[in-house]
Amino acid sequence: MRHHILLILICFLSISGFQNKIHAQSVADSSSVKQYKKGRLLYQDNFDQDMKNWIVETPDSPYSNVGIDSAKLVVDVDNGATVWFNKKLSGNIMIEYSRKVIMNNGKNDRLSDLNQFWMATDPSQENVFTRTGIFSEYHSLRLYYAGIGGNTNSTTRFRKYQGAGERTLLFDLQDEQHLLQPNKNYFIQIVVYNGTTQVFVDGELYFSFQDDAPLTKGYFGFRTVKSHQEVESFRVYELK
Repeated sequence: MRHHILLILICFLSISGFQNKIHAQSVADSSSVKQYKKGRLLYQDNFDQDMKNWIVETPDSPYSNVGIDSAKLVVDVDNGATVWFNKKLSGNIMIEYSRKVIMNNGKNDRLSDLNQFWMATDPSQENVFTRTGIFSEYHSLRLYYAGIGGNTNSTTRFRKYQGAGERTLLFDLQDEQHLLQPNKNYFIQIVVYNGTTQVFVDGELYFSFQDDAPLTKGYFGFRTVKSHQEVESFRVYELK
């Protein structure tokens, strides 16, 4: 009897896993970044002048530096860091940029945490930029979060932060295809459109979430921890 129950349970789990895989594949097949029509270019930064568009939150350290070099935003930190775009975004938009994790034997070179926040607000106050870069300090925000290659490049996750400490995990990808490669330039596109938010990496859909209580305005930020990264060609477009 026990063997029959165990066999039924194994079959059920196998079928469920297969159905989930089919569902994930159908989402990927039916969703393409090409379906979106870009409108006005709302903001851009080629990182060829200064940091006037950005607010840096990271603990002071002689081994950390965030700044501009050779038309790139360079985030080279030995602790947590958030680099906020200081313009509040709203409506149907696409955020895009190129980003890589540098691995060249530097002190902070660690293949991990190509992370980002978007539509971030603080339920307790208007000013979001009050933190020091320590990850736990951001748990009280309301936002969307995608962490590519987190936990020393073992997970790629999507969460919705609810604004009271709850961080709802919606997707957790652990296959090699969705983890980081060293020194690879990734083209990231984040879509917010009519209650759905999506993350595309090099044109491939990583996450798609239809939100019953969508976040429609807030701030964008690059996020990482103990890592050396470069960002190029930041753009924000209105979507028609």
